Parts: sequence; structure tokens; C-alpha cells
Amino acid sequence: MKITNVQFTPGFSSFFFDDQAAIKSGAAQNGFTYAGAPVTHGFETIRQPGECISVILQLENGQWAEGDCAAVQYSGAGGRDPLFSAVRYIPRMKDILRPLLLGLDVSKFTDNARFFDSLECDGSQLHTAIRYGLSQALLDATAKASGRLKVEVVCDEYNLPIDLSPLKLFGQSGDDRYSAVDKMVMKHVDALPHGLINNVPVKLGETGGKLQKYVSWLVQRIQTLGSSDSYRPALHIDVYGTIGIIFDNAPGKIADYLTTLEERAAPFSIYIEGPVDMGNRPDQIEVLGAIRDALRARDSRVKIVADEWCNTYSDIVEFVDAGCCHMVQIKTPDLGSIHNTIEAVRYCHSRDVEAYQGGTCNETDISARTCLHIAQATRPQRLLVKPGMGFDEGFTITMNEMRRNISILETKAAIAT
Repeated sequence: MKITNVQFTPGFSSFFFDDQAAIKSGAAQNGFTYAGAPVTHGFETIRQPGECISVILQLENGQWAEGDCAAVQYSGAGGRDPLFSAVRYIPRMKDILRPLLLGLDVSKFTDNARFFDSLECDGSQLHTAIRYGLSQALLDATAKASGRLKVEVVCDEYNLPIDLSPLKLFGQSGDDRYSAVDKMVMKHVDALPHGLINNVPVKLGETGGKLQKYVSWLVQRIQTLGSSDSYRPALHIDVYGTIGIIFDNAPGKIADYLTTLEERAAPFSIYIEGPVDMGNRPDQIEVLGAIRDALRARDSRVKIVADEWCNTYSDIVEFVDAGCCHMVQIKTPDLGSIHNTIEAVRYCHSRDVEAYQGGTCNETDISARTCLHIAQATRPQRLLVKPGMGFDEGFTITMNEMRRNISILETKAAIAT
């Protein structure tokens, strides 16, 4: 079946683009905005509305397939592609992509995804957000052309079994890191709270004391609100390199501090995402590895999650092969085409490294649902609840899509037998 019509439509994503460098440098919040001038190229203000571009493909059978081009909240940081905007990229998409998409046979998702992911314009690949959204639409097109769910297409093309067991979901709080936790505990999310610890004086503390108190509060709150002793969520906190800032990126000092968080987190397991940001990939790998070694020497069970400078599929392979972390965040928009996410999860599994299929609050309902299908096929250890920072909305989108898929797949299996 072929594509007969192609549309690119500007839209909003579910959060905002934030200039991470300016925020980490101490930009003060002013209501929901930040005061001061941006630092990262392309930003007009430190916080500005997130955007997306919807890719809409009509098929010969009259159905429309959809995908949303979206970029992460902290665009332009940690080696990522620059700030993404509809007004800048839609004209290029019309000129480059539309002629290639019209008449395209959508019977095989992976072949099409690989072609457009490797497509070059002016000597470089298209923006990761474009490749991300286009691949979602191509997967949806293959599914709708063949009468299958997107999860079934992925399982068929990668020879993966259909697994009907629920996925482990990870809630993110944004700056609402107290009342959002109550919501997460009440809904028994599997991992929480993310926390958004991206500022030293306000959120971490000059010696780390504010985060220590927050971890103690988390444990108390889970034990108070949790309706069952069997509810044991993992604590997963993203610190955006701020721990490295207060300890001069010294692995031993960082490990000592992390063990204090581990003590406060008991009886729950704790994951720390991005303890350092070394400003480049080789140093990031080296220092993360040294922190992991220091934790091992202290018999610590704190788990390190790689994020910054671990953006593309090849980056993930490099981090995994180096053995520098316990878990890798596979930040879906940063990998471009979603087939790279599929293969990144599988690579982590092949090397006994935990896979966290993440992404960003700054996505859309369409991209979140597509990522859910991918996760149901590839089975990462953790799936981010997205989009948005309100938790409830993203949880509804992600959880309900998962349960609908399970219901449909169970029905198909019953009919087949």
C-alpha cells in the first residue's frame, strides 16, 4: 500500500523548551518563567513554549497515519540537536520529504525508517525531531495498511514475542515534587519521582543536604500513603550533573554522598541519573565509570543512570560497552528514527545493562502512544510516563494505551486458538 497525501502541520508539545545552561548557572524563577538572558544558541528566552510538527500520511485505503516531530525540553544541551521550531523546519520538510513520501510503499516499516534516518541534506542528517516524528508516522502507516497494532508490526519485523505482561512505568514530577509524589503513590507507579534536581542552591543544596532531606521525605511519604507493604517503587532521581558541581566531579566524594542517599532511601532501591556532566562524551564515560567503581568498592547498591552525552544509538553502544553505568536512558527523541530506540533497548538487554526507555515531558500524546507500543515489543526495564509535567495526563495516556493494547492482543490470541 502506498502514500497518496502528505501534510506537515505545526502544533504545540506538552511542555516547554528550557535553556539548561542558563538554569544550571543560577537563573532565578519568576513565576513559571525564568529571569535573565538565555545562554544556549537559538533560545529567545530561557523558557519558551514547546513546539511540534505533525506528520500526516494518507494511504490508498483512505486512512491517515500520524506521527509528531518533537524535541527534548533541554534542546541544544549535552550534544543534542539545536532548538526545534515549526517555522524553521516545515519548509525544508516540504521540499525534501514530500517528494520522497508520495507513492512510497509502506508495507515494511524498518526499511522505510532506515532510509529516512540516513537521508542527508547539506551534508548532514535531518534534525532528530524530524526523523523521530516521521518514523512514528511510517510505523502507523504500516500498521494501518496491514490491520495490525504498531506493537505487532515491531514484533513481526524484529522477530520478537508478544508479551502481555504490564510494563514498569516511571512518573516524573517536574518542579511539583511533593504533591506529584502523592499522586504517583496513590496510583502505584513503579518508579518515581524524577524530581528535576537541576539547580544547586534551590534543589540540591550547597552540600547536598536538600536532596538528602527530600529522599527521607520520599520514603516517609510512600510508607504513609502506600496502601500495601508490597508496594515497593524504585526511587529514580535526575540530578542533571549538579552533584558533580558541588563535589568538583571527584568520583570518591560523589560515591560517598550517594551512599548517604542510599541509607536514607532504604528499604527502597535508588537510581541516580546524571550525577555529573563533564561537557563531553569521553570524559562523561570515564567519570561515570569511576563513580561506579567507587560505589562498588563501598558495597553500595546505588545505580547510576547515563543520560547527558548518551544521545544516539552509537552513543548508547559506547556507554554500554564501557560498563560505566547500571542503566541507560534511551531518550527517544534524541535517537531520531524510532527504529534506533528499538535497537538500543535490545542492545542494552544483550549486554545485561538496564534499559530505561525515556524521552521528554516536551512530547505529545501521539509520540507517547507510539513509544508505548515500542516498549511493549522490546520490554525495557522502565518506561517514562509522558508527555507533560502534570503526571496524571501522561499516566492516563501511557497506562490506558498499554491496557487497550493488552486487551486487543488477548482478544486476537483467543480468536487465533
